[in-house]
Amino acid sequence: MRLARIAHPGGVAFASIEGDGDDAQVLEIAEHPFGQPNFTGKRWPLADVRLLAPILPSKVIAVGRNYAKHAAEFGHEVPADPMLFLKPSTTVIGPNAPIRRPSGVGRVDFEGELAVVIGQPVKNVPAARAASVILGYTIANDVSARDLQKSDGQWGRAKGFDTFCPLGPWIETSIDPADLALTAEVDGELKQDARTSDLVHKIPELVEFVSGVMTLLPGDIILTGTPEGVGPIEGGQSVSITIEGIGTLTNPVEDI
Repeated sequence: MRLARIAHPGGVAFASIEGDGDDAQVLEIAEHPFGQPNFTGKRWPLADVRLLAPILPSKVIAVGRNYAKHAAEFGHEVPADPMLFLKPSTTVIGPNAPIRRPSGVGRVDFEGELAVVIGQPVKNVPAARAASVILGYTIANDVSARDLQKSDGQWGRAKGFDTFCPLGPWIETSIDPADLALTAEVDGELKQDARTSDLVHKIPELVEFVSGVMTLLPGDIILTGTPEGVGPIEGGQSVSITIEGIGTLTNPVEDI
């Protein structure tokens, strides 16, 4: 199932998307998408609604240096344990919403990532049970103010600006995330090209590790890390991240 959050003629709702291309239909879900969804009976062509961020998490937990080649391109070693940092919920935007690049922060980079969406309140989940607490998977762009990341040491400011976590276009609930193709393009030029099988710390391990630190709530996001090939983005450009079996997340960039 593809779960989305949409703006439609009557307001905002969660929905399931059925079909592809011009035939795609959006079926409204009552209340929330967790558990067995209840449908209201309302439906629209996908072209008649606007896709929003598919979920509004209480927190975004990101994993740094989780692809060996990405760690190497910045001269770092892969950490023995997952390296965690947080992005505020206010960083989240949806498909086609602009990434707003603040003035005076220097280089700002895109980072294409597979995102895990948690489906229930959990704490101390063993890796063997991780799949049972995951609602599904979506695409993320862990936008980063690279100069601030280097100068601050801490990553909160560099990763925490409003609009610095595009998510979407929807949550796919029925894929195996172990070996998916991930690509990122800037203005149509290929920048990242990797597979999720290259993750150093795999998804079950990440769920166990993160839930051992903090309680995870329905809708919380774990960003699994970005592969090599990250680079700067400027106002007027467009970033598209594609993950096999999910789709493509595209966002323009604006200088502010």
